Amino acid sequence: MEIIGHKKQREILKKIVSLNEVSHAILFSGPEKIGKKTIAFNLISSLFGEKDISSHPDFILIEPQEKQIQINQIRDLSWRLSLRPMKAPLLGVVIDEAHSMTREAQNCFLKTLEEPKSQSILLLISNHPNLLLPTILSRCENIKFYPVRREEIRKYLNKKISKEETEEILNFSLGRPGLAIEMLRNPDRIKSTKKKIKELIEILHSPLSLRFKYAKELSEDKNLKETLKIWLIHFRDKLVCCRDKMNLTRIKNILNEIQETIFLISTTNVNPKLALEILMMKL
Repeated sequence: MEIIGHKKQREILKKIVSLNEVSHAILFSGPEKIGKKTIAFNLISSLFGEKDISSHPDFILIEPQEKQIQINQIRDLSWRLSLRPMKAPLLGVVIDEAHSMTREAQNCFLKTLEEPKSQSILLLISNHPNLLLPTILSRCENIKFYPVRREEIRKYLNKKISKEETEEILNFSLGRPGLAIEMLRNPDRIKSTKKKIKELIEILHSPLSLRFKYAKELSEDKNLKETLKIWLIHFRDKLVCCRDKMNLTRIKNILNEIQETIFLISTTNVNPKLALEILMMKL
């Protein structure tokens, strides 16, 4: 998998590997679709000395089940870590959306961190590291990831598509290489993004009754989070162009409200319809 940007972070990891100073647990923190998971896979691939690790017997991927990582998944991980590697020099673990571990799962995982049973590396990926227990954070080396410079993403996209298409994807991806690549591979994502922004503009000029009706429809959409992230794109564009101080403050408040709604929908059992109705009143 080609990696776009994050030169500093990759150099840190390369140095760690070359000096044989790989930490038992490393936290990759930063926004979604920014490249954390790709770099995590790449790191384990380099440690294993193999390109494709997806079906490797010594590679373990933990992902949320219905929004959360359950305690049984961590117990199973603990058992697997008690075994010796079959082919690789160590066991490689990626815990995606580590912040989604339940409190019980986190406490169980803490024991794994405190008492490593085998030669292994645990890579935690999170865009909400503040939801992890402080005791877990203190036992992980934290490598932070930030949005990638437009020029780096542009350089990659220009090899694949026209300059006009490149600029369009750049405006929508907001420094997130993962999202840029998704749009590159699936042009329908761009059409969908434009459609969602058009719907948002229309709803902003609609009475509250229509907003609530739209909130109900939206709450039943399985791509709700993606729609809200598209709203962020729209308001961030407005923020860049805004010159009026009062409007600037209002747009910032709206951005915070949308981010808070995404956070609640992603990490809690909040009623999506109710969360959206509250958001609609604040737009």
